[in-house]
Amino acid sequence: MRAAPPARRPRPRRRRRRPRRAPRAPRSCSRRRRPPAAGARPPAALGPRPRAAERRRGGRPERARGPGAAGSCGRPRVAVGRGRAMAGKDGGDLRAARLWRDAALRARKLRGNLRQLTLGAEPPDSPDAPPLALPASLADVEVLNLGNNGLDEVPDGLGAALGSLRVLVLRRNRFARLPAAVAELGPRLTELDVSHNRLSALGAEAVSALRELRKLNLSHNQLPALPAQLGALAHLEELDVSFNRLAHLPDSLSCLLRLRTLDVDHNQLTAFPRQLLQLAALEELDVSSNRLRGLPEDISALRALKILWLSGAELGTLPSGFCELASLESLMLDNNGLRALPAQFSRLQRLKMLNLSSNLFEEFPAALLPLAGLEELYLSRNQLTSVPSLISGLGRLLTLWLDNNRIRYLPDSIVELTGLEELVLQGNQIAVLPDNFGQLSRVGLWKIKDNPLIQPPYEVCMKGIPYIAAYQKELAHSQPAVQPRLKLLLMGHKAAGKTLLRHCLTEERAEGNQGGGDKEKSSPPSAPSASKGIEVTSWTADASRGLRFIVYDLAGDESYEVIQPFFLSPGALYVLVVNLATYEPHRFPSTVGSFLHRVGARVPHAVVCIVGTHADLCAERELEEKCLDIHRQIALQEKHDAEGLSRLARVVDEALARDFELRSASPHAAYYGVSDKNLRRRKAHFQYLLNHRLQILSPVLPVSCRDPRQLQRLRDKLLSVAEHREIFPNLHRVLPRSWQVLEELHFQPPQAQRLWLSWWDSARLGLQAGLTEDRLQSALSYLHESGKLLYFEDSPALKEHVFHNLTRLIDILNVFFQRDPSLLLHKLLLGTSGEGEGEGEGSPLLAGPAPGQELLRATQLHHYVEGFLLHGLLPAHVIRLLLKPHIQAQQDLQLLLELLEKMGLCYCLNKPKGKPLNGSTVWYKFPCYVQNEVPHAEAWINGTNLAGQSFVAEQLQIEYSFPFTFPPGLFARYSVQINSHVVHRSDGKLQIFAYRGKVPVVVSYRPARGVLQPDTLSIASHASLPNIWTAWQAITPLVEELNVLLQEWPGLHYTVHILCSKCLKRGSPNPHAFPGELLSQPRPEGVAEIICPKNGSERVNVALVYPPTPTVISPCSKYLHTFLEN
Repeated sequence: MRAAPPARRPRPRRRRRRPRRAPRAPRSCSRRRRPPAAGARPPAALGPRPRAAERRRGGRPERARGPGAAGSCGRPRVAVGRGRAMAGKDGGDLRAARLWRDAALRARKLRGNLRQLTLGAEPPDSPDAPPLALPASLADVEVLNLGNNGLDEVPDGLGAALGSLRVLVLRRNRFARLPAAVAELGPRLTELDVSHNRLSALGAEAVSALRELRKLNLSHNQLPALPAQLGALAHLEELDVSFNRLAHLPDSLSCLLRLRTLDVDHNQLTAFPRQLLQLAALEELDVSSNRLRGLPEDISALRALKILWLSGAELGTLPSGFCELASLESLMLDNNGLRALPAQFSRLQRLKMLNLSSNLFEEFPAALLPLAGLEELYLSRNQLTSVPSLISGLGRLLTLWLDNNRIRYLPDSIVELTGLEELVLQGNQIAVLPDNFGQLSRVGLWKIKDNPLIQPPYEVCMKGIPYIAAYQKELAHSQPAVQPRLKLLLMGHKAAGKTLLRHCLTEERAEGNQGGGDKEKSSPPSAPSASKGIEVTSWTADASRGLRFIVYDLAGDESYEVIQPFFLSPGALYVLVVNLATYEPHRFPSTVGSFLHRVGARVPHAVVCIVGTHADLCAERELEEKCLDIHRQIALQEKHDAEGLSRLARVVDEALARDFELRSASPHAAYYGVSDKNLRRRKAHFQYLLNHRLQILSPVLPVSCRDPRQLQRLRDKLLSVAEHREIFPNLHRVLPRSWQVLEELHFQPPQAQRLWLSWWDSARLGLQAGLTEDRLQSALSYLHESGKLLYFEDSPALKEHVFHNLTRLIDILNVFFQRDPSLLLHKLLLGTSGEGEGEGEGSPLLAGPAPGQELLRATQLHHYVEGFLLHGLLPAHVIRLLLKPHIQAQQDLQLLLELLEKMGLCYCLNKPKGKPLNGSTVWYKFPCYVQNEVPHAEAWINGTNLAGQSFVAEQLQIEYSFPFTFPPGLFARYSVQINSHVVHRSDGKLQIFAYRGKVPVVVSYRPARGVLQPDTLSIASHASLPNIWTAWQAITPLVEELNVLLQEWPGLHYTVHILCSKCLKRGSPNPHAFPGELLSQPRPEGVAEIICPKNGSERVNVALVYPPTPTVISPCSKYLHTFLEN
């Protein structure tokens, strides 16, 4: 949350740059402000101008609430001070906004030295709260804040006691009409704020009495009309009537000749109010979110206008008179239906900020190019196909947003915009960036996702402008090299025939290459033994064209599911193998459908080819029927998923069509209480999922490894798909020759035999490739992102090492995930045979056995194997025995275990801080192996604390629901990720019980109970209501860890909900679920309880739904984050 701005601040000269992210408000007992709905803007002149991030969305941040905005914790609040005493604690946040509103500066100057008083009691809705009482002496008070108290009448004697009052704040109460005291105080008041009440009318007498008023805030009420007496307020400078029900404005409004700021957004106007054309002093006007459908030609009369908001006004064109608004500096025209701008638009030479997002522009508006003073330009979500080279004329441009258009290329001249600080290009069709793109070195906000980038490679572009600069510099210094190599993954159920198919495809065909061979009688390669796990093979598919495949044969055994997702990556060709001999229609979900869901969730828009094996075991008619059935069921599944997502997107649209205030007032409404910003994020996520469906190639290709012709047809199909530039553009990307040489050096002797290299070893190889140390980082980063090696530059434990031998790493992973006890025991016995060195943990198992002790040793190892397969437990010295053929030194083991923890496959139960003592044993747990262990849950079930004393507990439970697929291995990996946050844990196969400090937490996974039921994963804790903040403190880090893991699945559809604590306490089998988006929103001001729709009379404390501090809950991935922020 952004802290409230200081009470006074010197007016900036021209522009102050803001930081990329505003600092959070300091922790205190004060209430946090609630941001308004999208497009909304709270009372005028009470805070900074809207930030760029808000402007581009058509929304605005809530302005500071003025004096006395802070509340208190559970006791009456009385605060008296002068000047800045009641302002927010902004501290050194001197760059929190680019521009401060002139009106806000006038307001602060007006009451900078006024004596201020804030009265209130917490919580305002409590039935036991005493009536608000006034202090004995109020004669000197000039600013009185009674906001956020749930008042429907002001305290008795208010008017008589406040003889010096000039500013009255009554916001966020329950007034239906202006209190009578307002009329009594009217002649002295200069500012009045009655926003966020229930006003349905304004008394004519009270309005007439406000003759000295300069600022009036009536926003967020229920006013259907404004009284004519409003026009008599001759001194009025600022008026906010936004978020009401106004269908028209009174004619007398034209008499407010001193009015400088007018907010009338989010009302029911159907035409531009002509009364406003008489307001020659007007500097800022907001008529957003009204159905204006057009502007009058004589709008040019508003010549003093500097800031104009016309977002969502249903405008199709602009009149030529609009171009006479020569004073305009900021113009918001987003969310309209504009296709072009008037030719005279270039006359607006003072324009600094222009938002044209979400319109219908098919060509870049040429009228913008002469606007040399333009600093911010937003053209997101249009239909642009190109950017003109003359854009370089916008030399002062700092911000350029062109995302979600149809742009295919950028002009070379864009690199001349060297002052750019924000450049957003994601969601276009850009394949190549201009040369010297690295000159845009000032760009801090860079978004390029969702483009078919070839040059520079996608992985380089995602790292940022400095990496692009390094790549282009390297490309200029070294000979370019094209490296056509495609990753091919064979997936499918166990016994589908993947391994045999791999051998048939990749082995040399002696007979097939001979001219006179009888292909009909050629025999297949000798059948390989059963798969040994995940295997990698290099296949030169076409030597003449230099096309190579790296073939990954993914084991179909369920025990490997936890590591399979690591190999699913963008830019690969997925071959889903189905055994046609055993296939039946009812087996489609397990043999085909689940794999498609899994790939689509991990790699949106992936290319999938369906191959049916064992075709020779099926009759011709049977073969045809089975292939058609697979094709039909794939189409049905895709249709079902797409229709479901479209249906959910329509629900979001319906929620967005309702005003935020109305949506928040109806507990039965979809997305009850969810902000417009979060709804737009949800809608964008659904749209992303709909636009990035799998590319499933048809038809199903039946293959028999006994038929060379069918195998050749499959090879031809794979080659044809691989060479399709639109499907796999990255296959033909150009790399610096030095990068290719660096990769090749890593796989040459003697380093090829090693498991890992130190960073300095790689640096020496870089020098051989012609890369200096400063240029090596970019090359290693690219090789990591493209899956050639592992280099974790963000890990303190691993950043000094490069894991280049991925084949050996995969062999090591296979050791851990082969669940055959006899095989594991055999490996351990081999590991102990002949061992004489006592290196490591000091275990007797590492020493050679004495005569007659072989049986004892085998029995002990058998117990370790049993403990591993039942509980996932292994000591470090046994892990070393298990991996003896793959590791040579203790450092290998330590690094390997660090890597396994980094991958989320195991965690250390008792990791020593320093060197372990002699005889100590370090144990590791592999959660995916936990089978029958049942966590001890007595403390949780009985609702007792650690001392065993019962208390009345409220339960917090956050539930994640996965309708289509649950990521394989997610629960096991999540179990590893949360280990650093919890203590005294007890793990079961589907549950984890632990403590965060002294607060209990439970993590539960519930698999789907039927086809229509989703998988769920929940995180829960409990505490008494006064201490519920401790439960939030306990589960919030666990929620954030889960969100990080889910970012690895950008195509996954899931939902988040907060389960109703009252329903849980009643034992309801189907508790109400509040939207999970509320977790990322501040608690609503002035609201102590919200209604549970399951029982309309039951109210739930807001502390059981909203966390004390908003967290980040977004059903989207790191790949989507920038896309959804727009």
